[in-house]
Amino acid sequence: MPVLLALASAAAYGLADFVGGLTSRRTGASWSVGFLALLAGGTTTALVALLDPGSPTATDHAWAVVAGLGNGVGTGFLYRGLASGRMGVVAPVSAVGAALVPLAVGLASGERPSSLVWLGVAAALPGIWWVSRPAEDELAADVDTGPAHSASGTLDGVLAGLGFGTLFAGLAQVPDSAGLLPLALNQVVAAVVVAGLAAAVGGDWLPRSRPVAWGAVAGLLGALATGLFLVATHGGYLSVVAVIASLYPAFTVLLAATVLREQIGRGQAVGLALCALAVGLVAAG
Repeated sequence: MPVLLALASAAAYGLADFVGGLTSRRTGASWSVGFLALLAGGTTTALVALLDPGSPTATDHAWAVVAGLGNGVGTGFLYRGLASGRMGVVAPVSAVGAALVPLAVGLASGERPSSLVWLGVAAALPGIWWVSRPAEDELAADVDTGPAHSASGTLDGVLAGLGFGTLFAGLAQVPDSAGLLPLALNQVVAAVVVAGLAAAVGGDWLPRSRPVAWGAVAGLLGALATGLFLVATHGGYLSVVAVIASLYPAFTVLLAATVLREQIGRGQAVGLALCALAVGLVAAG
């Protein structure tokens, strides 16, 4: 069940990224789309939490804030990298980082997955990398200004990966008894962080056009994905759940191919195959 929940979380994250990315591309307002997505997700989760508020402690709220800081940093630097034309570097680095951080935290806390699960993890990491890479023609079209450009993209990717990894690792510390209020707090804190990062780099984070409202749909899907991840960690290893949830780029690529008729590159096809193999091995383990 934890593996199925983590896979459902990856699917929801992938759909959220598809909707949010498409909206950002068509409106050119990536910061405001990200801000609105997080704010909508946080507000909706808070309303749902009123039905079953749980019994969160101060420690639970503290972990939610840590996770929210990671969520905001991850979203902010990912958007900055993508907006600067460094998708081929930022996306795969951030996706792998999102898996590695909670994997390390889980192992440090004493988790010991089986050998078969380890084989799945070994297949998942390169799978996430390859499926996150744009198709070959998109890579060739990326703006490239030399080593400084590549280094900047790598930095954005590393920071985004650390942020999303912190989100996963932080939320895993929130127990089932805490209810959904910490999850709502996480989303709202992330929205504030995104607004602050946008202001720091001179970006406009306030929604100013009607199409940007699609960011709210992405936010609801993202909140659902985060909630599924949280529930999955209550019944399974963080090191395993986080790796499966980090397969979300595979779902984004499949949606782009199905809905937008975008071509799947050879590297992406290899990545999809490795992701499928990883899920099978982890489930069998």
